[in-house]
Amino acid sequence: MPNRSNTDATLPEGIRRRSLAGINGLTVGLLEAGYEQANRPLVLLLHGFPELAYSWRATMLPLAAAGYHVVAPDQRGFGSTTGWDARYDGDVASFRTHNYARDALGVVEALGYRAVHAVVGHDFGAMVAAYCTLVRPDIFKSLVLMSFPFDGPPPIPFDMTRSPPVRHTSSPAEQLAQLSPPREDSMAWFGSSGANADMLHAPQGLHDFLRAYFHVKSADWAGNHPHPLSGSIAELATLPTYYIMEKDVGMAATVAPLMPTPSQVASNRWFTEHDLDVYTAAFQRTGFQGGLNWFRCHAGPIGRSELELFTGRTIDVPSAFVSGESDWGAYRKPGALERMQTSAFTRMEGVHFIEGAGHWVQQEQPDRFNALLLELLERNGRS
Repeated sequence: MPNRSNTDATLPEGIRRRSLAGINGLTVGLLEAGYEQANRPLVLLLHGFPELAYSWRATMLPLAAAGYHVVAPDQRGFGSTTGWDARYDGDVASFRTHNYARDALGVVEALGYRAVHAVVGHDFGAMVAAYCTLVRPDIFKSLVLMSFPFDGPPPIPFDMTRSPPVRHTSSPAEQLAQLSPPREDSMAWFGSSGANADMLHAPQGLHDFLRAYFHVKSADWAGNHPHPLSGSIAELATLPTYYIMEKDVGMAATVAPLMPTPSQVASNRWFTEHDLDVYTAAFQRTGFQGGLNWFRCHAGPIGRSELELFTGRTIDVPSAFVSGESDWGAYRKPGALERMQTSAFTRMEGVHFIEGAGHWVQQEQPDRFNALLLELLERNGRS
């Protein structure tokens, strides 16, 4: 049954909150719009890190007005969804991408659907959405990736008896650590044992940490000038420090000097203090560890192994990629954007960059994003 929370006053009229019990061991909290009429095509929206279903607040009603049933769950480890293991030393494998896709499938089935017109994923949600279509294209009929290119399952060494695998002298992590000053990929740092406490108990406070983190990854921060990378370690180290961090300097200290000014905060219309209060209250309650455990799985052997099962497989449903022009996310894995277009997908129908947006594209430029998304959804008919 629908239920209300203290934060629901921030939701636009026409969006309701629900809870679905018995979803792969979870009780999934979700937002939905366009639920008044039966048999509407379903659009599933999967948020990223550190986000919530609330991140889709400006997208849901326009899709509902166009005739879709729009559902945005709080993913495993986030928001109002419960039943996941919040410990660093707990059930880490439950946060692998496979399980997030199983969560998504469980939501779809619980709502009484046999097919999803489109699954739309932002940030790590893009990885989950891609996995959904890779594994169950019969259910997830089309795909929109945002900010995180999927370049296909990794190859497995082939014919090793005649061509032994090449041995690398040092890993990218080791090469970054050898730079001056030593550096570290944020993906690896997010998997460290101290990451949750660093952000949750940031010296500047959780509210100001989140304000700075959202600011530096947006088009509002003047330091974002993304471009394709060749893949060299020296070039990778030129990325903003929120992606390639100074080693042993946590994320709280990394973003603290880049806090927006009071006038910038006051003029921000896409992420108001009211919006920030919703995020602050949610992460104060849950912490970050659930979301961080996905990074531990994805960046480690668990994540690689589950994708290797599908080596050589392509994604064959109609697909598109959307990012902000000021978002480094499209380029932080060198070559991924190109591989996504040339080999990982057979029906990649467009790559779109939205002016005036950074990483939080659907929040920063909702009107431009919504118009583009509706065009992409309508292009593939209704299922």
